[in-house]
Amino acid sequence: MLIVDAQIHLWEKGTPSAHHRQEPYSAEQAIAGMNAAGVDRALIHPVLWDPDSNELAVDAVRQYPDRFAIMGWFYLDDPNGREIVAHWKERPGMLGMRFYTNERHPQSWFTDGSLDWLWSAAERAQVPVALGAAMFLPTVGNIAERHPGLKLIVDHMGVPRASKGEAAYRLQPELLALAKYPNVAVKATGQAGYAEDAYPFRSLHPHLRRCFDAFGPERMFWGTDITRMPCSWRQCVTLFTEELPWLKGRDLELVMGEAVCNWIGWPLPAAR
Repeated sequence: MLIVDAQIHLWEKGTPSAHHRQEPYSAEQAIAGMNAAGVDRALIHPVLWDPDSNELAVDAVRQYPDRFAIMGWFYLDDPNGREIVAHWKERPGMLGMRFYTNERHPQSWFTDGSLDWLWSAAERAQVPVALGAAMFLPTVGNIAERHPGLKLIVDHMGVPRASKGEAAYRLQPELLALAKYPNVAVKATGQAGYAEDAYPFRSLHPHLRRCFDAFGPERMFWGTDITRMPCSWRQCVTLFTEELPWLKGRDLELVMGEAVCNWIGWPLPAAR
């Protein structure tokens, strides 16, 4: 079974978000962790706190072309944004884009029409877009409806930042409502970090099941966001492969890796 982590970060400098490890995290460290956990591939999401994180990710792809691909970013106030999107996939390993809100990318831009040009440009260029969209989930539905050719991914099952326990899933009804749009998928990343109980994080299981039932195995992607996990990479794997009795067979294969590769256009490895 191909196991693909739908979200990791690499960085060399800057101040990480408080919930992530505070030391730099390199491609070599990621590869060592992936090898130990039985993870075949990982999708790098460059971070805004390291302004050179896109280049770091490209270097990782050049060094490990069979192990990494990228969901990169650029500053959304760049006046050349449309041109940047048009040529996005020309860079090594760059298969999509991922944006989240911060002081440079205020939440209002995602909801007031300021980024209408981005959705059109990404749809035209066939570039998938992942969004830290917890606080504007209904807007994702509006974008999906207006741009049916644009593949969208909601980060972390729509859990807001700095959330814990049952309160972390307070917006799940808004997330599940997006399942009706065939061009919206969801990353089941970061989930162990929201649990208040220990592995196997039984408190998470009902939320995972509801997400799976709504989106199905072709639009729900396993992953970790490993640099903020309270458990090992291997436990993040076995949470899905061993602890969810309802997830098995072909469904498990899709959720654990094939589905995200299909969604972003990352060719599957040749059959062994």
